[in-house]
Amino acid sequence: MRAFLTGGQGFVGPWLCRHLAAQGDDVVLADPLLDVTDGPAVHHAIKAARPEVVYHLAAQSSVSSSWEDPAATFSVNVLGSLHVLDAVHACAPGARVVLVSSVEIYGPVQPDDLPVTEVSPFRPATPYAASKAAAEMAALQAHIGRGLDVVRARPFTHTGPGQTPRFFVPSMARQIVEASRTGATELRTGNLQVARDILDVRDVVRAYRLLAERGAPGEAYNICSGRSVTLAEVVRLLLALAGSDLKVVTDPARVRPVDLPDLRGDPSRLHDATGWEPEFALEETLADVLAYWRAQDSETEAAAS
Repeated sequence: MRAFLTGGQGFVGPWLCRHLAAQGDDVVLADPLLDVTDGPAVHHAIKAARPEVVYHLAAQSSVSSSWEDPAATFSVNVLGSLHVLDAVHACAPGARVVLVSSVEIYGPVQPDDLPVTEVSPFRPATPYAASKAAAEMAALQAHIGRGLDVVRARPFTHTGPGQTPRFFVPSMARQIVEASRTGATELRTGNLQVARDILDVRDVVRAYRLLAERGAPGEAYNICSGRSVTLAEVVRLLLALAGSDLKVVTDPARVRPVDLPDLRGDPSRLHDATGWEPEFALEETLADVLAYWRAQDSETEAAAS
């Protein structure tokens, strides 16, 4: 397949590019300077790419940043998605669009309502979540009203080597690695009582391509394991893997205004449509993230010496 990616320079994009190339796809990356809020520029890029499938990853993806600038988050995540959908309709009407949404759209879920399925209601509790819910509605409207071949992917929490420390797992891993060099004695965390259904980014990108091949037009698919783990357990595993005895300290600055207690999904629809199952165990993912930050720390130390 000839694939066009927006947001290919982020965390997930390079992993998706590698996976698509390994599957024999012809991958076209959007220019790193492409602003998805610039409609004519998006039209030009998609017209030039002549894609058979468009993976729309470009987004403002930080929940905490969305609180700081909700308008910018909506501009990128909603207006940017509209421009991509419009450009595909105008320039590549036969292409499939895999629109990447987020588990955050489900918002606070009561224990009796777990696991969440694709028909669970939207209860966005953050500007980021609301922007992703709106982007999904734009995609659904493009399918129903204009016949666009759109599949909506709802990845649950995912991590892996290369993710920015704005996110929980790499933030903890980087602190642990740096502490071994600096002699720091504390690991500063946010709320560790919440539970998340955590995947490896390499499993997530496999799901994206499978959805491009086998997903039903107009449908939404949870990308999840069906199991959740508390962030306290994630921290315990990271410390054990690193052989570290740092004291865990809650940092009020790291506690979000709204933190969803538990988000565990049902992957049945994805499995039934594509046969997808996660391949990476959480311990393997965490070990790889620690290894990545050890390499980064070594490079920083070498550059300073």
